[in-house]
Amino acid sequence: MTSVAETPSRAAGPTVVHVPVSDPRVRPLLRELGHEYSTRYGRDAHAEIARYPDEEFTPPHGGLLLLLLLEHGEPVAGGAFRRRDETTAELKRIWTHSAHRRRGLARRVIAELEHEAGTRGYRRIYLTTGPRQPEARGLYLSTGYTPLFDTRADPETIGPLPFEKHLPLTTSPGKATDL
Repeated sequence: MTSVAETPSRAAGPTVVHVPVSDPRVRPLLRELGHEYSTRYGRDAHAEIARYPDEEFTPPHGGLLLLLLLEHGEPVAGGAFRRRDETTAELKRIWTHSAHRRRGLARRVIAELEHEAGTRGYRRIYLTTGPRQPEARGLYLSTGYTPLFDTRADPETIGPLPFEKHLPLTTSPGKATDL
């Protein structure tokens, strides 16, 4: 049996839970991300998911995996972060279930991850998205991320598109309860 740390929600909608990568509810996230990457980038895209060891997304290593759940515990959106350096969290595995897109769930995931990173003392968020993911590029631009590339250039000539966002200082960073 897997225990889950639920956090109070700051916005209406799906329940926020922190789970380890080994939790069975993570499988749809990884399966759909693998399919999405493979569809857009080819067979080797599955390597992107396997590139980072699961333990990098655990609190002892400075990371977190988070899922948003709807009724009956069905995962509909999720994401994770890992420690990039002492002050920077790197967002990874941002996902919205294909049947639940266009509902603002990715924005919610990003806001939750930013909040959690801030409570763990991170001051900066870094992330990359692929050049064939214009909807992700638009999402990050619309949620206040600064592109670290020439936005006028053809994305295919750049490779992964890097973004950053500086988090506001909090007066009393604390630790969230995780597994």
